[in-house]
Amino acid sequence: MQASSPASTGSLSADLTRMNPRIIAAIAVVVVIHIVLLTVLLRAHNDTPPRAIESRTITAELLSPTPTAAPAALQSTPLPPTPAPPTPPRAKPKVQPRPAPAAKPAPSVPLPEATAPSAHAIASTEPSTEPAPAAAAPAAAATPAPGPTMALSAPKNVAHLDCNIIQPAYPALSQRRGESGTAHVRFVVGLSGKIESIELKKSSGYSRLDDAAVAAMRASSCRPYIENGTPIRAMYTQPFEFGLND
Repeated sequence: MQASSPASTGSLSADLTRMNPRIIAAIAVVVVIHIVLLTVLLRAHNDTPPRAIESRTITAELLSPTPTAAPAALQSTPLPPTPAPPTPPRAKPKVQPRPAPAAKPAPSVPLPEATAPSAHAIASTEPSTEPAPAAAAPAAAATPAPGPTMALSAPKNVAHLDCNIIQPAYPALSQRRGESGTAHVRFVVGLSGKIESIELKKSSGYSRLDDAAVAAMRASSCRPYIENGTPIRAMYTQPFEFGLND
């Protein structure tokens, strides 16, 4: 290590002389407080007497078990059986003979007298020679058959009908929502060419388009379907296509 030069020592002493006297006083007070606290702690440590350690000794004495006399076995002496008191013999009750009932005489039943068969009985047993009565007429007369009615035959499913099909109106809401598809409507044409029944055979996927197709079919008209010169009921399925390009 190099020895400090006199110049550095002189600068340190100059710095100490320049220090504020308040700082020096505060440092001195702090040092004094630490010295006082150390002194108090040392005195308190010396004043507390050491606690004496009490030694406790425990003595144990082993006691030998004292033999206990075995209890004498209890001997039971059988007692002589006590004789049962004699039961006096029971006297049998005397059965008094009952007098036999006197036989009652059987009632006399009068025998039927043999009588000769009467003439009426003989007549009833003889076979009747009268002719059998005629068969009874039916209780209720047969009801007359109802008047002739026109029987409606089942409609024939045909591939073509002469009809004026109205083009359905495309719903504006369906156009705005981009709804499109094809609805198949089945209808029946009567003998006079009138459309009798209309039903939705296959949905387009949207109820608004299906309703528009059914409404267009109701507004349409057809001619009777003629087969072999006779009009018959015919059934046909009409497709209605709804596209966004329409």
